[in-house]
Amino acid sequence: MLELKKIELSDKQWIDPLLKLSDFRGCEYNFTNNFVWSGVYNITVGRFQDFYVSKHGNCFVFPAGKGDTDALLSELKNYCDSTGIPFEFCSMDIKDKQMLEQRYPGMFTFDTSEDLYDYVYQSQSLATLGGKKLHSKRNYINRFKQLNWSFEDITPDNIDECKQMSLEWCIRNDCDKSEDKSEEMCAVGIGLEHFFDLGLVGGILRVDGRIQAFSYGEQQCSDTFVTHVEKAFTDYDGAYPMINYMMANRFCKGLEYINREEDMGEENLRKAKKSYHPCFMVEKFSAVYNAGKGQSE
Repeated sequence: MLELKKIELSDKQWIDPLLKLSDFRGCEYNFTNNFVWSGVYNITVGRFQDFYVSKHGNCFVFPAGKGDTDALLSELKNYCDSTGIPFEFCSMDIKDKQMLEQRYPGMFTFDTSEDLYDYVYQSQSLATLGGKKLHSKRNYINRFKQLNWSFEDITPDNIDECKQMSLEWCIRNDCDKSEDKSEEMCAVGIGLEHFFDLGLVGGILRVDGRIQAFSYGEQQCSDTFVTHVEKAFTDYDGAYPMINYMMANRFCKGLEYINREEDMGEENLRKAKKSYHPCFMVEKFSAVYNAGKGQSE
């Protein structure tokens, strides 16, 4: 039977090549995200043929990789039957949803929530902020450039400043009063602690030599960069637009898209992400097995 275990940093060596086989843009198909959020979402992982299998709580993310899909579904269903959990998928890419509908008609019931859709932007759009729609963002950038500012890569010499800023940001934003914020900052901290082993890249924004923002991410797939984290103080107007702008120019050249992940239904975050006018959203679906219905296995 399929064996699952808690994800470890050393698993990156075998997981990344399987993720690469599918080349998904969705942020769930990313080792860093699975690793840093594993404690919050109880993520366990395993391998079946050349499929990467990850289970978030009691729900499988539809496996990335390649192999016999019939055998894969049979293995996952047997696992669910033997462990007494429902057979269901979460955060499924639309192509896999369509595949299940075509190959196994009536076998699954599908649902979706826009709260989980990833926001994807043209890299050039975020790097240039051209056009009337982004005029206000350019104004923020131009005003910020009048300050005594600087931008630099995150390196072993300055990463401790990011850790300190993360703690201060948490204090300023009352993370102790919000479970969601506390969990997020725990994930941010794990990312910073293992930053270089995870292959992350990022930048620091300073004003008068003091850190005011940091951000980090990595290449998600063949044409997309994913921004995992973006944190800024609000001491100076435009810190968030400026770190976003600098990251796009520093790390996203040669990649067509930037995935800035989901808004989780948080209204202020949704407003901020929409204000940059995404070129499309990565739609995600859930699928629940209908026992005794549809095509037989």
